[in-house]
Amino acid sequence: MSNIVKIKNKIGNFKKTIKVPGDKSLSIRWVLFSSLANGISKARNLLMSEDVMAAIKAVKKLGIRVIINNKECKIFGKGIEGYKYKKNLVIDAQNSGTLGRLILGLLVNSPEKINLIGDKSLSKRDFRRVSEPLSRFGAKFKLKNNNYLPLKINGTSNLKPIKFKENRGSAQCKSSVIFAAMRTEGTTTIKAKKSRNHTELLCKYLKLPVKVKNYNNFDVIKIKKVKKINTLNYDIPSDISSSAFFIVLTALSQNSELLIKNVNINPSRIGIITILRKMGIRIIFKNQKIYKGEKKADIKILSAKNIKPINCPSKLNSGAIDEFLVIFLVAAKAKGVSYFKDLSELNKKESPRLKWANKILTNLGIKTIATNDSIKIFGNPKLNLNLNKKIIIKNYLKDHRVFMTSLIAALSFGGNWVIHDKDSINTSFPNFLNIIEDLKK
Repeated sequence: MSNIVKIKNKIGNFKKTIKVPGDKSLSIRWVLFSSLANGISKARNLLMSEDVMAAIKAVKKLGIRVIINNKECKIFGKGIEGYKYKKNLVIDAQNSGTLGRLILGLLVNSPEKINLIGDKSLSKRDFRRVSEPLSRFGAKFKLKNNNYLPLKINGTSNLKPIKFKENRGSAQCKSSVIFAAMRTEGTTTIKAKKSRNHTELLCKYLKLPVKVKNYNNFDVIKIKKVKKINTLNYDIPSDISSSAFFIVLTALSQNSELLIKNVNINPSRIGIITILRKMGIRIIFKNQKIYKGEKKADIKILSAKNIKPINCPSKLNSGAIDEFLVIFLVAAKAKGVSYFKDLSELNKKESPRLKWANKILTNLGIKTIATNDSIKIFGNPKLNLNLNKKIIIKNYLKDHRVFMTSLIAALSFGGNWVIHDKDSINTSFPNFLNIIEDLKK
């Protein structure tokens, strides 16, 4: 079976209702929290992707029983001190930075050395940003080149609370420290740049001793030792990051309309909505609700009539960091010049995404000026490629978002596209192509 997708035709107009899979960030966090709970937790609409299955395999290696059937997952938690460790245990985070970084916070008191490994892409990502604060609790680390996977963690039973300043806007680092603090006597304090707050919201819903004070540019989080975590039954809302591809496809398609059901619209995750609305894209939230601390809604998108350029404020970056690749496609069709800055974190993802964004835009014939942390995009409202324009996308470290962005570009702007490594979507969105096919009907 071919691992290449070829596209030669733009998508036609459509009016559809779809549902995308469960939120990946919430799915992985549910697995980890449920593994620490006292009793059986159940989840529906759990994202069945490689990243989430890696999380399930990880907790199973730590002695936790998991059963998946009839679209429901059950995790039999054994309490916050219930993990069982074997000597020379190896945990494989595969492609998941969320799993790799968060689980280290749960292993800071491991009595045995544990090895953490990942795939080729994850092994190029920075793990010192997590090992450094966790080592201050008392755990010891050995990393490849002092920075990368594979790493070894040697926990301690004598954990000490810390004060930590998180200034990158990394929810993964912040969450890892929260998990470590939950195992530590005393009070740990985190001063964190604004970022995703799923971990804090779950702590609040579960009534754990985690207090958050919100300020304009940062949050102060105080965490005390957790004695017990109640079970967590969760119908996981759909993923805004997965929805982003269809939001942009609808905006860039003519005479089209889309309703995406039951999507997580956590304010720390909807930077793409704010940015696209500023660019003139018509996006409406319907049936808004609060569910276990998270906001969710149905999202209605209408085709764009006139797309405005944007000088994107940096304060929106953390809430859109996973969606910038497709946001840049909208800027490519804007009437004027768009500017995005302070995006060095984009090149620290599964692939150097800012570089890949520039490659895709250049292939589209769009003029850009790019640096290591910024990009200026000279939009063309009449952008439309003919079949003579052949574009090949490959060797991108199997970054799922590069694959999906390339496909959206092909369907939106035309051309003759050959996109390699379609199995990359299995990390986050296995049925992505099925939904695309449904929109074409």
